[in-house]
Formats: sequence, structure tokens, C-alpha cells
Amino acid sequence: MSTDRDPLAVEDASAPSPEEAAPAEPGDAASPAAPADDTAAGTDGDGREGDGREAEDGERKEGSPAERPAPAAEAGAGASGGGSRSAAAEALAAAVRAVESGERPAASFFTGSSGGRRAPAAPVPESGAAPRPERATAPAPTAAAAPAPPPRPALHISAEGLDGVRQVLTAGGAPETLAGQVVGVLGEQAAEALRDDPWQLLAVPGVRPEQADGFARALLGPECGPGDERRGQALVGWLLERAALAGHTVLEASVLRTALGKQSVPEPDEALQSALAEGSVLVFQEALETPGTAARPEPDGSEEEVPVRLLLGLDRYAMAEESLADGLARLISTLGTEPAPAAAAGETVTDAEAVADGGEDGQEAGAASGTEAPTDSSPAASDAAPDWEAAAAAAPSPSAAELIRAVAASGLVTHSGGEAARAEPLALVLAARALGLRACAAAHTEDGKRRLVALGDPDAVTVTGLLSGQEGPGRDAEGALALDVLAVLDAPQLDVETAAMLVESLTDGTRLVLNGDPGVLWSAGPGRVFADVVAARACPAVVSRTPDAGPIGELVSGIGIGELTTVDAPGKEVVIVPVRDAGEAVHRTVQLVADSVPRAIGVPADHTQVITPGHGGAVGTRALNAALKERLNPGPGRFGGFDPGDRVAYVPAPGRMVPGTVVSADAAGLRLDCAGSPVVVPPERVGGTVRHGWAVTAHQAAGTRWPAAVVVLPGDAAQELTRSWIYTAFSRGERHLSVVHGVDQALPRAVAEIPAKERTTRLRSLLRAPQSEA
Repeated sequence: MSTDRDPLAVEDASAPSPEEAAPAEPGDAASPAAPADDTAAGTDGDGREGDGREAEDGERKEGSPAERPAPAAEAGAGASGGGSRSAAAEALAAAVRAVESGERPAASFFTGSSGGRRAPAAPVPESGAAPRPERATAPAPTAAAAPAPPPRPALHISAEGLDGVRQVLTAGGAPETLAGQVVGVLGEQAAEALRDDPWQLLAVPGVRPEQADGFARALLGPECGPGDERRGQALVGWLLERAALAGHTVLEASVLRTALGKQSVPEPDEALQSALAEGSVLVFQEALETPGTAARPEPDGSEEEVPVRLLLGLDRYAMAEESLADGLARLISTLGTEPAPAAAAGETVTDAEAVADGGEDGQEAGAASGTEAPTDSSPAASDAAPDWEAAAAAAPSPSAAELIRAVAASGLVTHSGGEAARAEPLALVLAARALGLRACAAAHTEDGKRRLVALGDPDAVTVTGLLSGQEGPGRDAEGALALDVLAVLDAPQLDVETAAMLVESLTDGTRLVLNGDPGVLWSAGPGRVFADVVAARACPAVVSRTPDAGPIGELVSGIGIGELTTVDAPGKEVVIVPVRDAGEAVHRTVQLVADSVPRAIGVPADHTQVITPGHGGAVGTRALNAALKERLNPGPGRFGGFDPGDRVAYVPAPGRMVPGTVVSADAAGLRLDCAGSPVVVPPERVGGTVRHGWAVTAHQAAGTRWPAAVVVLPGDAAQELTRSWIYTAFSRGERHLSVVHGVDQALPRAVAEIPAKERTTRLRSLLRAPQSEA
């Protein structure tokens, strides 16, 4: 391996650094309730720090909040901590343990189907359950829609009301600056609510259990104890919100019990029962499938009870997941489809393994569940059915033809492939338009839209623009999108709330195609929509046979199947730069962006993107951005830390990152140029939505590509790496990829052995339930 000072002289695409990797710093340990996943909570930018690291105040913390015990003083305080459990709590504990162990059938404790639908615990009144939402028929607002709307809109409150909240916060030792957030979360009666239940402060983003406990002690005095019912309820909600930040829509009851115990809640079962009784948390049962087994008949003719696991979730995400499942089932049944062969019971299906090969015979399907439907029920269609077969025959590739045939027969189709395969759903959209149908292609990001336009569709849109009405065909009189065919690219980036909003906006008869690369990271928000839809095998699944070309495409394709191979890169398309420590990693990264890549590859610094695992640490985005700014655009940061010419990452909503450049600032706010579109960020929002953007995380980079990418893997990142993270980061460069490599054997090990960090969701079982019932 060359020792030339020019990093681009090192060309081995797979060889690890010959030096020992720097010892790993302690990262954010995964809590049972909120594992260190591709997303984690944050306080200083996008709302989703991403990539398994939680960063506050620029440093990594020693452990997740669920693992930290409450302060010793509070653990022994209060009389409520040592009392006996209530009968209701005992009932819940018995139900949970007996059902999870298989000792007793679920019907002994629960009502409802076993297909993953909600099943209220016996002690909890069924009336406390919120009904599933119906498909919205009102026209969508014209304002830009955020992918994940906040739980409650901000409220206007009188000056006297705000003063009251400030007084309560001051009395409890909390900063007055939280008053606005408290009102936004708790409403106009926030002051009274906090006096009655100080732990409601945990509902404010960024507040941690130890802070809420201190606030409660200051307000309640000796009445405050770790076993307070109010504390338990608040912690259940907080843990589930933390889990959502890590991508989960629900958690197993046993996981929540363990996490509550680590927060010094003396009776976790009682806390869970209390939260269920209040209606803030919903409980579900999901069948535990065992490979190669099926339900056996009992002597009386009934089937043996299938063991189930108990799942708990917040109403917001649980209802979104059910609404999404119902909407997808509606699209499937409207046009009819023949589901792909189901996986074996209990089979664990990864993103790559779940994609079912869909040949022509498997795609030509009849109506589902005996429902007959016309070949085309779109309002825009002529009396004569569209000639889909002729469109397929004229398709530019065999995979595009296969996709067109699948869409002709089904209301829902998944399409999997890499960057080159994006041309196939676009070919479908163009063919549908030629048949007289209203068809649209929607990407996750503005850059994804740009790439669709470059492929030949000037009418491409973003998902956000489509939902808001600012892009695309608009909505009909009933509020549905005026579309017959919709292809959603980058579908792995859809969280459950955005996906539910999108599907509920489609009218009966609309054909929906979910396209994506199964190897990339899942959404920044909760859920794993694309992977769950593919794994459920409820609709045709087309797998593209169009490979990504070039050394980068070859390298990434190998990573997708768990192999880190050496690729031939005669044009220095792929380069490995070994480093020994954090300081050298930062130095080499700056050298690559500012000098080596522009000189050897011809890609200027402002078209090269640095990607690193997290925001904090010695080689996180903060440290790299500081070093890159000093080299590329030094200045005093007179506009709130920014100068004209600074590259920035603008995050208008959680999970959405828009690259931009600072233009200027005035009384109206910070003025940015985001891919040619002017954006003005109000002064009060700059600190929370704009950060320097020479370096970003892989989650922020998902859905966007640059001419060149520099991926930084410092020694302390070894425990954070997964195959999906590496796949996403390595595939962001179009012409060139440099890897600043300091993780030694952790890189090939992650590619081979750690596909993705799991998420607990219900969509897969919800989509499979109608199949099992049929």
C-alpha cells in the first residue's frame, strides 16, 4: 500500500488499515426501549440525529436514559415506592407473562383477532381505545406538509398564561425559556397541568427523566417518590417516544417493563396498567409464528391457540400503521392481485432476502379474495382499457416491461433496485401517460427529483410537495390526489405517518408503485414501511435486473449481499485512505475535500460531500464542519455562526435534510440558496434547523447523491456500523468515493454480519392478516 501523501494514491477498495484502529470511545449504549438505531434523539438541528448516535452539547453520553438509574435520593424517597401492587397490575403482569411464555392462550386475557390488531387488556375498558381513522376526504392544505407532524400544534396563549407557566417552571428550578414549548405541548392550561403532575414536563422534547424528577421534587417536596403513579405514566410515554426516535412503532411489553425498572420504577406492571387505563398507550397482540408449524386442531374441532407477543405503542404511531395497512389493502383489493408466496412461518426476512422474484407469471394476477375488478378503473381512462401489453412490449428494458405488466394487474406493486433501476418506474410513468392516464413520479428529496428530471420527466415531484399541493396534479373534489398511477421512489425513506398520509390520499383504483433500494437505511421517522410491505408478500414484488455500473456500483452491489470486495478502479473511482487516530482522520478528510479530489478527479470542494456516523465526537459532523469551514470558507460567523458561502444542512422538518449555501442575512432571517431555490429561515428557527453541511450523517444523506463522497470511519465508530449504513454512505458518490478508514476489521465484519438494526413494527403482520383470514 502506497505511503504517498496524496490520499488518492491508495487504491485498494477493501483492504483495512495496516495500523491498529484507535480504541473505541464509549458511545450511546442502546437501551431496551430505544436501541441505538439508525436514528436517535437530538437537540441541536434536525430533530433526528440519526445513525445510532445521540449527541447533546457536542459530546456523546455515557448511556441511554433508560439505562441510567434515578438519583439515589429519589430512589428511596416517598411512600409510594414500596406499596403492594394493585389487583389490576397483578392481572396485567399475569396476562403478559402467561401469554408470552405460551402457558395460557391469549383468549384468556384478551379479545380480538390474533392477526396483529389491537387487543385491549381485560382490566382496561374497551371504550378507551381510539377508533381507526377513516380516509380523509377534505382537500389538503396548501402549506408545506412535514413528513412527521408534531403531536399537537402550537397554541397562542395570553401573556398572563405564559407568565403563569414561567412561574411554575421557576418554582421547579426549570428554565423559563421552556415556557413556549410547554404551552405548545400541554396547551393553555399548562401551568395548572404541571402543578398537578410535574412529570408532564417529560412530554417536552429534550427534557430527560432526571430533570423531570428534580422538577417534581421541587414542586411536590416529600410527596414525590419513584413509585408515583404519575411518574410511571409519564415514563411509559417518554420511553415509547424515545423508541419512535429509534424507528420503532411499538415495543414488547417485556422490553418496557425492563426499561421502567432501570428508571427505578418499583412496580413496572402497575405503571403499564395505569398508562393503558389512561388511554395514552394502546396494547396489541401479534401471533408468534414458529417455522414449519401450523395451528393444530383441538379434540373439539377448534384450532389450537397460537402463542402471541404483547406490543404496546402510542396512539399516534399505532393508528398511523393501521391506517396505512388498511389503505394498502384497499388499493390491493380494488384492482386485484395475487400475493407473492408467503414466507415460511416465523421466517426472519431481511431487506435483501424479503424481495420476492416476480416473473411474468407471478405478476399476472386475478382479483384478491374473490373480488372482481376491471382491468382499469381510473376516471381518466377511456372506454377502451389501456393497452398495457403494448406498453410493456415497448419498454426500454426487460425489467421495465416486467414492472409495467405487474402494475397492469395490481393496485400495489413493490419494485427493488439500485440507482440505475430508477429508470424503470419512470418508464412506467411515461408509458401510463402515453396510455392517457394521470401518472406521477415522486422522490424523497429535491435531489431525487432532479435525477428524475435528468432521466426525462420534467413533471417529477417530491413526496412533500405532492402532499402539500405545491407540486403535482393537485386534489379532486373529495380531497384525493388526482392520479391513476403513482410511483414513489426512495420508498425506504417513508415513515409510517407520511406513508399513511400518502396512501389515504389515493382514491380507489389508483395504482401505487413503491420503489426503493432495499440495502439503504430505513426512514428517519418510525417504521420500516418498504421493508415490511415487501416482507408481507401481499402484492407483486418486481426485482430489477439492471445493475449499477462502474467500480462504485460493483463495490456497493457486493456490500448489498454481505461481501466487501476489492474492485478495479483505474480512474481512482474508489480510494481507501487508512488513518490511525481521530486527528489524522480530520486532517485527511480536509485534504481530500480541499485538494486531492479537485485535483485528481476534477470535482470541486462544493460538490464533494463528507459523510460520518454521528454529530458528536472527535470526528463527528461538528468537528469536521469546523475544520472544513476553517479551510474552505473562514470567517467570523457573523450571521448566527454562519458566513456567506458556508455550506449548510437545512432541516425544515424531522427527517428531511436540504443541502444549501448561505447567501446573506437580514432582519427577516438567514437567506439560503437550496439548489437554486431561495429560502429564508427566521432568526428564531436558525439554531434549530440550520447547521453547517460540509459533513452530514448517512441518514441525512439518504436520498441524495453528489459527484464525490468522502466517507469517514473513525476508530470509535466500529460499534455503530451496519451493512445498511455502509451501503447508504458508500453509494452517495456518483463519480468518486474516498473512504477514510480507521475501523480495521470492523468494516468487513459489519458488511458480512450486521445487516441492519432491527425495528419493532406491526405493518408486516397487519398486511399478512387478511391473507391468513382468506
